[in-house]
Amino acid sequence: MQVALPGPGQPHVVLRADGETSPRAVPPETVLAVAPDSILTLLKAHGALLLRGFGADVESLSAFAGQFCSGTVFNESPDRQLLDAARNIQSVNGGCDAFPLHPELSREPWKPDLCFFACLQPPSALGATTICDGVALAAALPPPLRAAFAARRLAYVQPAPPAILAHWLGTPTPDAARMAAPPAGCPYRFAMVGGQPARIFTRPALHTPMFCDGPAWGNFLLFSRYYNNRAGFPVFDNGEPVPDAWLDVVRAIGDRLSVAIEWQRGDLLMLDNSRFMHGRTAVLPDDGRLIASQFGYLKDAPRNPEEPADPPWRRGNFVPPDPRSVTPISR
Repeated sequence: MQVALPGPGQPHVVLRADGETSPRAVPPETVLAVAPDSILTLLKAHGALLLRGFGADVESLSAFAGQFCSGTVFNESPDRQLLDAARNIQSVNGGCDAFPLHPELSREPWKPDLCFFACLQPPSALGATTICDGVALAAALPPPLRAAFAARRLAYVQPAPPAILAHWLGTPTPDAARMAAPPAGCPYRFAMVGGQPARIFTRPALHTPMFCDGPAWGNFLLFSRYYNNRAGFPVFDNGEPVPDAWLDVVRAIGDRLSVAIEWQRGDLLMLDNSRFMHGRTAVLPDDGRLIASQFGYLKDAPRNPEEPADPPWRRGNFVPPDPRSVTPISR
C-alpha cells in the first residue's frame, strides 16, 4: 500500500492499493486488508482519508465502517436511495445541484462522528465531492471575525410535530410543564415558537473537534444560507440572524480551501465529521453517478459535552423519530 500524507492542495491522506495504476486496475486486496489501527491513527492526525484501488462496494463499506463505529444514523433528508436498510446505508442526495460545505447532519443534535462514502458508479464528468478542513478554515478567518464567532452559540429551532413530541416527551400533546422538563437523554428543549411547539438545541459557532484543539468551523450555516436560502436557521442563541457579511467571508475562505475528490469506481472516503466538511460540484443530469454513504459514531469516542449522557444514537442503528424532512422555523 502506498500512503501519501497531506500536503499543499491535498488536505487528506491518500492510501493506494499496491499495484493500483489506473481506475480499471484489479484491486489486489479490499479495504478490510488495511489495519484498522493504522486507519484510526491517520484519521486522528489528519481527519480525512481516501482509500483508492481497493474496490469498495456496499458490503465492504459496511464491514469497513463497522470496525470503527458503535452505531449508525439514518439520514432523513429527501432524495436518497436506501441501499441497505439494516445498516443505514443510503446513496448521497440525488439531483444535480452543487452543495455548499457542511458537516453531515449538523442540523440535528445527533451529528455523527464519522462519514463514509463509497463510489459505486463514478460520474462521467463533474460530480466531484469537495472537502474542507474546518480547523484550517477557522484559522484562516480574520482574527476579529474568528473572535466574534468564538464568543457565540448557534440555536437550531425546528418544528416539533406530534411524533417527535411523543418520542421524546412520551405524549403527542404535552402540557407546558411537560415541555419545560424533558427527560434525561432528550437532546432538545421545547418551547412554543410562532404558536407551535418547537424543538431547540444549541452548539458553539466554533467548536473543538474530537482529536485536535481547534477551533473548527463545522455547522449548518453555509448550507442553510446559500442552498436553502434561509437566513433564520440557525441563528445566534439570542435570536439574532448571523450577518450576511460574516458568512460571505466564511464562504469565500471555504471555497478557497476546498479540494475536489474526483471519484473513481471503488474509492472509499472516510471523514472525521467533527473536523472536515464536505459538499459537491454540480452533477450532470442522468449521469448515473452513485455514491453510497454511511454515517456513524466512533467506538470509545471522546465524551462530547454537548450531548446528553448515554445518547440513544450511540447505541445501535439509529433512525430518528418521524423521519421526514420538515421546514425549520425562522426566528
